[in-house]
Amino acid sequence: MTIEAAHARLTAPGARFEIEEVVIRGIPTKVWKNAPATLRDMVANGRNFPTREFLVYEDDRVTFEAFHRAVAALAAQLAADGVGKGDRVAVIMRNLPEWPVAFFAAISLGAIVTPLNAWWTGPELHYGLVDSGSKVAIVDSERLERIIGHLADCPDLTAVYAARNPEACEHPRVRCLEDVIGAPRTWADLPDRPLPTTPIAPDDDATIFYTSGTTGKPKGALGTHRTMATNVMTSGAALARPFLRRGEAPPAPDPNAPQKVTLLVVPMFHVTGCSATLGPALNNGGKLVLMRKWDALEGMKLIERERVTTTGGVPTIAWQLIEHPERPNFDLSSIEGISYGGAPSAPELVRRIKEVWPTASAGNGWGMTETSATFTSNGSDDYVNRPDSCGPAPAVGEMKIMTVDAPFRDLPPGEVGELWCKGPMVVKGYWNKPEATAQTFVDGWVRTGDLARIDEEGFCFIIDRAKDMLIRGGENIYCIEVENVLYDHPAVMDAALIGIPHKILGEEPAAVVTLKPGAQATEQELRAFVADRLAAFKVPVRVAFWHETLPRNANGKIMKSALKDVFAGDAAA
Repeated sequence: MTIEAAHARLTAPGARFEIEEVVIRGIPTKVWKNAPATLRDMVANGRNFPTREFLVYEDDRVTFEAFHRAVAALAAQLAADGVGKGDRVAVIMRNLPEWPVAFFAAISLGAIVTPLNAWWTGPELHYGLVDSGSKVAIVDSERLERIIGHLADCPDLTAVYAARNPEACEHPRVRCLEDVIGAPRTWADLPDRPLPTTPIAPDDDATIFYTSGTTGKPKGALGTHRTMATNVMTSGAALARPFLRRGEAPPAPDPNAPQKVTLLVVPMFHVTGCSATLGPALNNGGKLVLMRKWDALEGMKLIERERVTTTGGVPTIAWQLIEHPERPNFDLSSIEGISYGGAPSAPELVRRIKEVWPTASAGNGWGMTETSATFTSNGSDDYVNRPDSCGPAPAVGEMKIMTVDAPFRDLPPGEVGELWCKGPMVVKGYWNKPEATAQTFVDGWVRTGDLARIDEEGFCFIIDRAKDMLIRGGENIYCIEVENVLYDHPAVMDAALIGIPHKILGEEPAAVVTLKPGAQATEQELRAFVADRLAAFKVPVRVAFWHETLPRNANGKIMKSALKDVFAGDAAA
């Protein structure tokens, strides 16, 4: 069955994934008819599973009922603090059970939640607080230490709540979060309060997620309740589509089926963790197992202990599980799916996943902060057949390939250009940055900045970031093409291609790689491996070895700027 026919079946009138058209900011847009109207409705939906565990973190186990009571208690306190519709509330902490409580408490009031990157330094957090104009910040102990010296320079900030830091109460501007909601183990004992009743509409402002900020100052992407709630249905439709493609009926929702358990190893302060993972789990009664920090050995312990059914995030997570020498010592048979995005994935990875977990489904996808996480998804047989594609657009989305420079024009299937996307998951624009908004958002479309092509059936193939494409003596080199060849080498776990400045050619390609545990390879061996498969001008002139996972931002993207110094001597020469 074609993608078009499968989407028609999925979205037929009366179907679970039925579509309707609404006008969003003056533009007719296809939306999921049965999606939660607001993020507050998702909190209410979660309460339909009161006795199920929702959050697991170390010794903390929180049921959906306990979570609901904590959200209602914190929302009441924030309302008493004067937080109202449109006010910004910053959430700055690692993946703790308190994170989603803070997020949904503020959003239930109609506030705009601003999750700030927990990896940021004090000055960077100060920038986010001031740029967003946050009225309240809810932080953990480590983040409090980073911002404490900047509080006086945050004019809009009226209250700070700190979790897991009793000493915080000694500071005149800081209150202990536990004084409001207690510790997670006591949330079930909180009074049964109703959620706020502030009027909220689907297209009201809800979130400000900051872009990666690998160049220049981060921009705050302003999302609505609809942009995030869309993911609840998009993810379900993506799982159902392969059944129809095979000529089978998708399984109907079964409230009595075993609970789905996700090992969440990406941060909730980015859209993948929050919009694509936290939101659907809350709405659909899934369990989230949280980790203080990703570690493959600890991850396998949790998969075995909690009977985890899905995990992933970025390809490196999957590779580390597959290649870990201790893997045979753990029972990982509960795994039903491993999905990832945010970074290039070698076509070999889907084959290796099927070897290790024959009954599991591998999946990848593409999205960005501006699309509120996942836009395209590629899974099951489609992924096996097109391992280098990130999938087609969802039934409520549209994609097109445009020329990179104005005047913009549509390109036909198969040609490489800039990927533009449209749909209810696309954010409104950038917070207080009208010029950047006008450059990136055009008549409901978001210019992604990614070079891509779309085949005749609608499958998207990301070629590279437009700004990262190398040009060697007038010849374009798409980094992902060279990186995928390096990934095919049996010794390579991680790879990144960057440019070395060259007086004559402009720049030349150079690679930084991380080898798999116990594997060996030489620079000449890897250069020869690429030379056997790609044109000579694409072969890295240098290969350097990085003895740990390549540096990534919190969204899983390799920070190539952090690798430039590896070849500083070559550039000077």
